[in-house]
Formats: sequence, structure tokens, C-alpha cells
Amino acid sequence: MYSPNSPDAPPTTPALHRPDRRLHARYTVQVQIEMRLDGDDVPLRLETTDLSLGGCYVQLMIPMSVGRRLHATLWLDDCPIVIRGLTVTRHPQFGNGIMFVDFEGQGEALLKRYLDGIAK
Repeated sequence: MYSPNSPDAPPTTPALHRPDRRLHARYTVQVQIEMRLDGDDVPLRLETTDLSLGGCYVQLMIPMSVGRRLHATLWLDDCPIVIRGLTVTRHPQFGNGIMFVDFEGQGEALLKRYLDGIAK
């Protein structure tokens, strides 16, 4: 047993939090998303739990591994936005963080307009 002032006692100060590395504001919004991992024809039909111009988070009971490339379609007010993405976080029995890498056509502008409407 350690005494609280012993040099061998475990630290009692909380761990430092990593700074938020996000470049874009994040919004708690449920948007339909269909994802297909590269090399897999089976679509995953999900909803986002949060969304930003740079990515989203989706809940999955069995999350994908980090570093998987995927194609996604976000459905914003019946308007499809096609995106190439990458899984960047994995939380077992909870979900994945997806980073948006590239948008087709005017997808990025449409997503920005949608998110600007939420921010008002």
C-alpha cells in the first residue's frame, strides 16, 4: 500500500487531454449515409451521429479498422453527395470516425451550404 505522498505512489493528477485537431465545426446531426469499403460490394446503410465539412462519425457494433478507404453517399434533403473517405478512428462496439478525402462534383459546396444552414 502506498501513502499518498510516497515517491512510489501512482500519479493522482488526471491525464492531459489531447488538443482538438479538427479543422471544421462539428454538428450533431443524423444524416443518411451509405458506405462501401474499397473492394467490397456490400453497402452499409447508416446514419451519422455528427457531421462536419471534414468528416463524420457513424455508429457500428463492429467498427471497421483504421485506414480503410471507402466510398460514401450522404443524403442531404434527398440530394446525394458522393465522397471518397478514410476511416481515421475506431471505437470497439461503438463506431468509426470517417475523414472526407475527396468530393464528386459540387458535393463539398453543397455540404458546406447544408452545414451553414444548421449553424444559423
